Amino acid sequence: MRIGVLTGGGDCPGLNAVIRAVVRRGIGEYGHELVGFRDGWRGPLEGVSRPLGIADVRGILPRGGTILGSSRTNPFKIDGGVGRIRANLETQGIDALIAIGGEDTLGVATKLDELGVHVVGVPKTIDNDLSGTDYTFGFDTAVNIAMEAIDRLHTTAESHHRTLVVEVMGRHAGWIALHAGLAGGANAILLPERQFDVAKVAEHVSRRFQHEYAAIVVVAEGAHPLEGQMVVQHGQLDAFGHVRLGGIGQWLAGELEARTGKEARTVVLGHIQRGGTPTAFDRVLATRFGLRAVQAAHEGDFGTMVALRGTEIRPVPLKEGTAELKTVPLERYAEAEVFFGS
Repeated sequence: MRIGVLTGGGDCPGLNAVIRAVVRRGIGEYGHELVGFRDGWRGPLEGVSRPLGIADVRGILPRGGTILGSSRTNPFKIDGGVGRIRANLETQGIDALIAIGGEDTLGVATKLDELGVHVVGVPKTIDNDLSGTDYTFGFDTAVNIAMEAIDRLHTTAESHHRTLVVEVMGRHAGWIALHAGLAGGANAILLPERQFDVAKVAEHVSRRFQHEYAAIVVVAEGAHPLEGQMVVQHGQLDAFGHVRLGGIGQWLAGELEARTGKEARTVVLGHIQRGGTPTAFDRVLATRFGLRAVQAAHEGDFGTMVALRGTEIRPVPLKEGTAELKTVPLERYAEAEVFFGS
């Protein structure tokens, strides 16, 4: 077989580990030919590809990002886009396509599967918000990066008696904020799943200072205050209709400083969470995903996404894998609330 591979959407640590595993097993065990498409769905859309041999993937296991490049190209938003993809895959003799990505990338893969394209999906997102898998690779690395930042911020916040607001990624799901906040000992954690009351957050912060400790507040970029406690976020839409988020941390710091009388600063971690070397957990998970994905392609098990269920990697229908967003349950948030303000 001639198998294509692409990485779409936001980059994250572990993408190269998947590519490496797909190539090593695809060539070494099954004898297939591997082709890498450049920059997400733009690659098959424009027919831009490169050969992938074992020599091409040596040394990439610890590297962040993706050797294939990525983009947020949506072929269903481009006139004739789907037809161009099918024609380019046929021209290049591609028998199957392994798409590595999150909600948007795998959403395109699901639609293409319904149109007869042989696709296998691999779940990637630092947000950990895909319902079909227990964990996505990239998430553990992002959480550890955020946790280390929070650890460092505790000391500088206490030295200057400041509140530090740490803004982390999380558009619709607050998994990074929840895990990093809990692991880093944050005094309040604010998620997209639950609107927050600024007055109550200010109470948590004030109570923290009563114990002669500075306050750390972790807020996901998609978090919102209660109605009437206004925050304005600006940003252009991408090809999938998402607004570029940002600004909630700065707004919140201003509100907390005004309400508590304590100086407040903001730290926006942004793309730092996406970059750098993956953790051991993400390297292993990404490798196992890659091995299982190329096995699915080899066996003709198309229209599936590889998923972590417990400790096993197994294929699930693409539709199931992307059916709904996996958000933080209220009972998990209640666990974190035990520590707020203390």
